[in-house]
Amino acid sequence: MTQATQVARQKELFGHPVGLYILFFTEMWERFSYYGMRAILVLYLVAEATSGNPGLGWTNAEALSLYGTYTMLVYVSSIPGGWIADKFLGQKKSVLYGGILLVAGHSILAIEEMWAFYTGLGLIIAGVGMLKPNISTMVGGLYKKGDIRRDKGFTIFYIGINLGAFIASLLVGTVGEVYGWHYGFGLAGIGMALGLLQYLFGQKYLKHVGNFIGTSLDPEEIEARNRPLNKQEKDRVVVLFVSFLMVIVFWGAFEQAGGLMNLYASEKTDRFLSFSLPFIGNEVPASWFQSLNSLFIILLGTSVAAYWARRKLKGKVATSLFKMAMGLIIMGSGFFFMTAASAQFQSNGASAMYWLVLAYLFHTVGELCLSPVALSYITKLAPLKYASIMMGVYFAMTGFGNKLAGLLGESASQLGEYTIFTGIAIFCITFALLVLVFRNKLEKLTHGAEDNEREMLEQEDYELADPKINN
Repeated sequence: MTQATQVARQKELFGHPVGLYILFFTEMWERFSYYGMRAILVLYLVAEATSGNPGLGWTNAEALSLYGTYTMLVYVSSIPGGWIADKFLGQKKSVLYGGILLVAGHSILAIEEMWAFYTGLGLIIAGVGMLKPNISTMVGGLYKKGDIRRDKGFTIFYIGINLGAFIASLLVGTVGEVYGWHYGFGLAGIGMALGLLQYLFGQKYLKHVGNFIGTSLDPEEIEARNRPLNKQEKDRVVVLFVSFLMVIVFWGAFEQAGGLMNLYASEKTDRFLSFSLPFIGNEVPASWFQSLNSLFIILLGTSVAAYWARRKLKGKVATSLFKMAMGLIIMGSGFFFMTAASAQFQSNGASAMYWLVLAYLFHTVGELCLSPVALSYITKLAPLKYASIMMGVYFAMTGFGNKLAGLLGESASQLGEYTIFTGIAIFCITFALLVLVFRNKLEKLTHGAEDNEREMLEQEDYELADPKINN
């Protein structure tokens, strides 16, 4: 029996393999730990060492520099993580070992010592590198070739990512800011431990996905591992690398959320309410704004996916490259709201919270058009024997985007937020328009990887054009 047949016979829940939901909750808790720590990292670094909740007392530039380097390394480590999976362990075991490293890293961060701080960051970098590319590749492996459910599966998976991030920004952010930074770091570690346990107990639903390809009995997998890449595979890799350029630009802009926009919310935004909230009073914690992106993804994720499916059914352009370019344009446009916020601050000495809300809304819609689509695109185009490595390269590009975000954030101290936010918006939109100009030529190099998706949509049991899908 080939792996494709095994995949097709997997037990399903709500129209998708049960294994999807095992990976959903594993990634949810992994993202809880990562985004929880991310929400308070920069704030911890800049907090005064003599304050009631002491931090390290670094300058904004120093904190953003470390933040950019750390987030870059987190994602760049996906390349060796993918290579280890492809060459030695398979994706399933790599995810397990990555989870163990993450539990150790987040737990060590709870210790109030500098050696523990850097050791914890190092373990998290290694853990994410092992887990992140391989769990995403496993999601793609749950579906047979040409299965239109693949994009929807990645959207569901993506909602899981952001459910964890949403909860983390509120819980870990509040615990870190109100009760102590290291309590927040420790809470992030507890979340990852829950994710690891859930993954272990769900192994029976993942028997036929993520196994080491070197021991495969599938003739197609054996043949793909032993031969060099053919022209079709090489052309598809070229298209993937062009899409990776969009990924760098996108995340270089988007990741201002954890750095410059996080500091902007803390230092230049009027966060006072006319009423009090339990535990925090009438001042909204700056870290809470980190939850907006995840909240919007949970609320809008299925609607955005349904929009693109209906568009494809109507015969309109809805290819992956088109979606990604439009996502870059929408996300870039969101920075114009931060331009307005900067102008208001220059005029009044503080800017309103709604500018941040609107910026995060546009950033989220753009992310939904680009990020889950890019993940699915890799599983469609990547050569079989390099599946995890190519996913690792994707996350490495995300990492370079994070480093770019840190560099841009640092430059705000000289150029000012108004210039940085406006420049980001203009560059993102211009770059996306350039990709659209060459889209047709690039899509020819995919050799029809997405050609049959409309027909498969029409064969599904429900009608995607039904307006009830948005309910």
